[in-house]
Amino acid sequence: MTAAAIAELFQPQRKITGMSAILLPFAADGSIDWEGFAAHVQRTHGAGLAPAVNMDTGYGNLIDDTIRRQALKLTRELIGDGQFVAGAFVGDTPGDAFNMDAYRQQLDLIQEYAGTPVIFQSYGLTGQSDAGIADAYRQIGEHCGEFIGFELGTMFAPFGKIYSLELYAELMGIPQCSGAKHSSLSRELEWQRLALRNKTRPDFRVFTGNDLAIDMVMYGSDYLLGLSTFAPEEFAQRDAYWESGDPRFYELNDLLQYLGFFAFRNPVPAYKHSAAQFLHDRGWIQSSLTHPNSPQRPDSDEPILHDILQRLEALNG
Repeated sequence: MTAAAIAELFQPQRKITGMSAILLPFAADGSIDWEGFAAHVQRTHGAGLAPAVNMDTGYGNLIDDTIRRQALKLTRELIGDGQFVAGAFVGDTPGDAFNMDAYRQQLDLIQEYAGTPVIFQSYGLTGQSDAGIADAYRQIGEHCGEFIGFELGTMFAPFGKIYSLELYAELMGIPQCSGAKHSSLSRELEWQRLALRNKTRPDFRVFTGNDLAIDMVMYGSDYLLGLSTFAPEEFAQRDAYWESGDPRFYELNDLLQYLGFFAFRNPVPAYKHSAAQFLHDRGWIQSSLTHPNSPQRPDSDEPILHDILQRLEALNG
C-alpha cells in the first residue's frame, strides 16, 4: 500500500474495542492457579476489556475439555452478563479432513456459557481449497450464529494459515462473522484488510493480533492480544488516551510496545512464560510456572521485565 493509502486509514479519537487473552496460570505444585485466573478475569473485565479465555495464551491447544469448561464457567460467573470470547480449538494432524462435528462440540461448549467463539484454525480447516475454507466458515456460522474468525501465522502454530485477501473478503461476506483476529505480524497485510473492511463492510472488526505493532489501533484495528494480559489496565488507559486525544497515548504505547518486543521475540510461543514471570512479579499469580509443554524463557529475563514494570508504574503513578 502507498503512504497516502495508509494515511487515509488513520482514525484519531476513535473508541477502541479491546479483547484481552487471559493467561492460564499455574501454582508451584503444577496445578492450575484458578484463584489467579479468576482474579485476572475480573481485573480485565473491570478495566473495560473483554476477557478472551482458552486462547493461545490460555494454552487452548494443550488443555482438555474439562479445563476449558472450568475456564468458561468461572468467566461467566465472574462477569455476570458481560461479554467474553473463547477459543474453539480442534486438535488434528496434517492431512486430516475438516471435522465439523468436532468444531460443533467446541461451539456448543462455548455457547453453553454465552461466550462468543473465536475459531482456531486446524490442519483440516486450512488444508482445504479457498472455496472449501469459506464453506467451512459458513457451516460454522449456520450452527452457532455470531463468531470471530482467526488467521494465525505459522510462527504461532504449525496449523495456522494467513488467507489471501480474496478469501478474507469471502469471510467478511458471512453475516455471522462479526470480525476476525489477524496474527501475521505484518502491518501491510493488516492495512490491506482494514482498507477492504472500510470499503465493503464497515461494521466488521479487524482485531489486530500483532503484538509487535500494537499501534495498529490508530488505523482502525481493534485488538485481541496476548500482550494485553501483562497489563490490562494499562492497555485500557492507553485506549482512553487515544479516544480523548490525549498525547500521553504515545508514551504509554511506546512502553507497552517495548514489553511486546521483548516478550514476543523468538521463540514466539514462549511469550506465555514471559507473561507468567511478569504477572508473578506483579503479585497477581502464585508462580511463574507454565504448562509443561509450553516453551520457556530464561530466569535472566526477570530483571528486564521488572524494570519494564517499574517504568509502567512510574508512568501511571
